[in-house]
Amino acid sequence: MSEDVIILDDVWKIFGYRDQEAMAAIKSEGLTKPEVLEKFGCVVGIAQCSFEVSRGEIFCVMGLSGSGKSTMVRHLNRLIEPTAGSISVLGKDMLALGEEELREMRAVHIGMVFQHMALFPHRTVRDNVAFPLYVRGEPKSKRWEVSQHCLSLVNLDGYEDRFPSELSGGMQQRVGLARALASDPEVLLMDEPFSALDPLIRRQLQEQFMTLSAELDKTTVFITHDLDEAIRIGNRIAIMKDGVIVQIGTPEQIVTNPIDEYVRDFVEGISTLKLVFAHSIMSDLETYKPSYGHDLSKSIRTSHDTDLSGLIDLSATTDQPIIITEGDKDVGVVDKTTLLQGIKRGHS
Repeated sequence: MSEDVIILDDVWKIFGYRDQEAMAAIKSEGLTKPEVLEKFGCVVGIAQCSFEVSRGEIFCVMGLSGSGKSTMVRHLNRLIEPTAGSISVLGKDMLALGEEELREMRAVHIGMVFQHMALFPHRTVRDNVAFPLYVRGEPKSKRWEVSQHCLSLVNLDGYEDRFPSELSGGMQQRVGLARALASDPEVLLMDEPFSALDPLIRRQLQEQFMTLSAELDKTTVFITHDLDEAIRIGNRIAIMKDGVIVQIGTPEQIVTNPIDEYVRDFVEGISTLKLVFAHSIMSDLETYKPSYGHDLSKSIRTSHDTDLSGLIDLSATTDQPIIITEGDKDVGVVDKTTLLQGIKRGHS
């Protein structure tokens, strides 16, 4: 079983001087967000937020502007204090940490990357990346060694002595990512880090981030308003509306089984060819009965995580059903009828 690195349980944030009164009234009277604003002059930022993030997972949180996604992520390192609920990161009760312990969590264990990196304009790229280590009092030799390594990870070798103003927007974003990696945190919080970039640069940075995340085994909460981005990089996606998490699921689950009209509007027009996989449409191998002229001994094999696009390509090369494998074991069958049903289901 995967280890849960981040656990949020019924987290609320109410902005305003009468936040505790408003919270009590919500619990006792079931007040709505507009009623809280009218009666107490308070704004409900997030409500009833609960989820877990496993070690090594990229957990995407998306929603429209004002949905509460950025407010929510800032609770994880207590840049914002919750009104109610509990937050655990790396087994620590974040709300119980004193100032010194909280500073250590932010400096060592939790890295954060913002949309606007706020790089120090008077510091070189090398010194910007090394700044978290400078704050921790690490010697200069170590700071520069780690900085060089992190710049290599994001393909910025040769830019160490440049200043931020001499770099493109995409390069500055990579400096910010390198700075977040410099303290080697177990957890990364990324708040729309690529949203201001051109599409091509954005895609390149997405690919680079996914590679780094897998290589370094980082647990990431990634905030975005772009469903294509969430689908591309997320192991799971949480969709927020008006401060509430509406649905959590894999990209396949979100796109093929939207929970309500709000989510359905989000996923409308998204192709399922890269989101539906063999394991979700295959027939059981033991009960499968080949049609006339089909011979499973002549079938080609493919992995259970082959997507519809890959299955279509394979199906075009053979008249026989395709055997689906998991590891060294044959577990299922996909024939042309099953494949067509899978495509239809994905578009229904």
